[in-house]
This record gives sequence, structure tokens and C-alpha cells, in this order.
Amino acid sequence: MKSLIKKFLPKSLLGRSLMIIVTPLILLQIVSATIFYETHWDKVTLRLARGVAGDIAAVISLIRQEPSIERRKPIFDLAAGTMQLAVSYSDAAVITVSKSEYGDLMTRMLARALKDTISKPFHIDANRFDRFVAIDIQLPKGVLHVVTPRKRLFSSTTYVFVIWMVGTSLILFAVATLFMRNQVRPIRRLADAAENFGKGRDVSEFKPEGATEVRQAALAFMAMRERIVRQIRQRTDMLAGVSHDLRTPLTRMRLQMEMMGKLDGAKDLKSDIAEMEHMLEGYLAFARGEGTERVVVTELSPLLEIVAEQGRRKGGLIDLHIENSCRMPLRAMAFRRCLTNIFDNAIRFAEHVTVRAGLRDDRYEITIDDDGPGIPKEQRNDVFRPFFRVDDSRNPVTGGVGLGLTIAGDVVQSHGGEINLSGSPNGGLRVRICMPI
Repeated sequence: MKSLIKKFLPKSLLGRSLMIIVTPLILLQIVSATIFYETHWDKVTLRLARGVAGDIAAVISLIRQEPSIERRKPIFDLAAGTMQLAVSYSDAAVITVSKSEYGDLMTRMLARALKDTISKPFHIDANRFDRFVAIDIQLPKGVLHVVTPRKRLFSSTTYVFVIWMVGTSLILFAVATLFMRNQVRPIRRLADAAENFGKGRDVSEFKPEGATEVRQAALAFMAMRERIVRQIRQRTDMLAGVSHDLRTPLTRMRLQMEMMGKLDGAKDLKSDIAEMEHMLEGYLAFARGEGTERVVVTELSPLLEIVAEQGRRKGGLIDLHIENSCRMPLRAMAFRRCLTNIFDNAIRFAEHVTVRAGLRDDRYEITIDDDGPGIPKEQRNDVFRPFFRVDDSRNPVTGGVGLGLTIAGDVVQSHGGEINLSGSPNGGLRVRICMPI
């Protein structure tokens, strides 16, 4: 039951806020209409019916005092002129209609009033005329026919009340909608700013606005943004500084190893130095990609073609299929480095690489398939950790130092995208990159 209710509840804050306002309003209107119907409408209708019944009783009393049918005409004229009753008399007539059950409120109240006032057999026909009600009353020597306007039995306050109730409800709903839209707009702007910041886009123009609580949330977001930007900048500066400072002693060590010639252990030391230089290059690439580049609107097709062509120059067999292109805000050099790392990993361990790119709903999807050995399922999440290698070795001959996919994953996530690894139909590894448009 709870899940069913949640299914039909509005999903947006505006919809839920309006529901909170409208639901009590509807309940209030239902209660008001019920009270009006059970008290005011019943009482007013009964009072009007008793007025008509009283006039009919007066006419019957006058008729009793004047037994001559010819001399009753002034009485009928008086009823028509002052009581709005069209009265006629059928001598020696009898009501042939059986007793009826009156369903609507007007005839029901009129029947009640006639029963209490005249205590004689009667029949009410509310369907004979559109704007009048016909009443037949059985008298001792005939039947008295009375026709009275419906307006004497029906109060127009009912329509006034309904119009007032519906009108005020619509006005209140319109005012509430305008007010809640203004209240929700700052929250929506805050959500958009958070989403854009998560995608690596500039949100410097965002300003806190709205209610106090919304302003507090916006100020907290801005403070968090500043801390994250400062941490990224500090990390970038630290990596760049450490990498730069270590290059000088490494270069000096390499020169010394060259001067040592073919001494014992020199080959292993050269390999270690080469590995350290690969690590420093990875550090610098990571630092440059995150720290200095700005987000610009970039066409993806040329970027993919450039990276694929670079892979072919390295000896890779790459088939690139671009279904459609797309322009999106990117740090172009960082994203190019991300693709380069993935392509390099593919051509390093596989003979054939297939790349497909195109729009998928509201995302741009890039799929890289290879026919290499792949990555075991239990290690696919670990490869995004720094310095993790599937073969547990850091050999510069076979490739990097375990930073390639780490950098690729960070770049994709910093743009608000997703990167997933799975088995490829070609037998190797499939890398799927989904970028939000």
C-alpha cells in the first residue's frame, strides 16, 4: 500500500508542495459543502417550502368560506397577484396518481411542508414544467390545482456559494503555485549548480538566494566547492612540485649509470630509474590534466579521430565507428589523455580494437572493445586504484606504472560521467564511457 501511494505521489518539490497546500484546501471545501448542505440548504429550502404551503393553506381556507365556484375567481386572482400561485379548481375530481416518493431536496421539503400544513392528500409534479412546479390537492368536493414558480422553492444562494467556493479555491491555488514556484526556483538553481560542478563546469556565477534555509544550503555548497577546488589545486601543485624536483636527481643518476658502464647490477638500476621516470610522467600528466585546464565546448568526433590515429601510429589496429558527433563542455586535453590511456592499454595487450561512439538517450557513449586477454571480473574495480597492475609488475617494457586507468577514471568522473569495464564480445575487455550531455 505504501509503495502504491509513493507511485502516485508527485516527484518534484513543487508538485509535493502544491499537494500539501491543495489537499487540506480540498478537504476544507468538502467539509464546508457538507455543512452548508446539511444545515443552511436544508433549512432555507424547508422555510421556502413552508411559505408556499402556507399560501396554499390560505387559499384553501378562503375557498371553504366561499362555496360558490363563480365567486371564487377573486380568490384565484388574489393568489396569482400576491402569492405567485396559479390556482384552478376541478369540481368532483379525484387525484388518481398514487403516492410518490420524492427524491430531490426541493420536492421532498415541499411534501414535508404540505403534510404539516394542510394535512390533505396531494401530489407534486416537478417534471411537467421547466420553471414551475404543479401541485394537486384533494379537497372534499374536488381537486385544487396549484402551479408555483420554482424560484419560490429554490434559493439562489446555493449557486453563489458554489461559485464562491470554486472561485476562491482557484485563486488560492494560483497564488500558491506562483509563490511555491518562486520558492522552488532557488533550490532548482542550487541543484543545477551542484550538478554542473560535479561535471567539472564553472559555477562561479552562482549566487545564494531564496529562503534562509536555502541560502544556508547554498552558502554551504559554495564553501564546499572552495574546499574541493583548493584541495585539487594543492594536490596538483604538490604532484607537479614533487615530480619536478625528482627529475633532476633521476637525470643525474642516469648519467652516473651511463658512466659506470656494464658493472654488476647496472642493468637493474637502469630499469628502476626508467620505471621512476614513467611514474613521474604519470604524475605530471595527472597534475596538468586536473589543475590548469579550463572547460570549453568541444566537438568529440575530431578528438576521437586524433586519438585513434595516434594509436595506429603506435602499431595498433583500430576500427573507429562514429554514429553521430556531439558538442559538450570538456577539459579537452584531459579527456584526450583519458582516451589515449585507454587506447594504449587496448593496443598493448590486443591485436584488434573496435571503437564505437554515438548518442544514447541523454548521454554520449564511447565503447572500446578488444580481443586481448581481458581483466578478471574480480579485478575490474581494482584497476582504477593508483599503481595497481593486473600482472603485479611495473615493467616499463610492458607499459605504464598503474596510473593509466586511474587517470582515465578520474577524468571521466570529474566530468560527471561513468566508466565501466566488462567482458567484450570480441573475447577481451570492453570499456564503456558514458558522458552526460
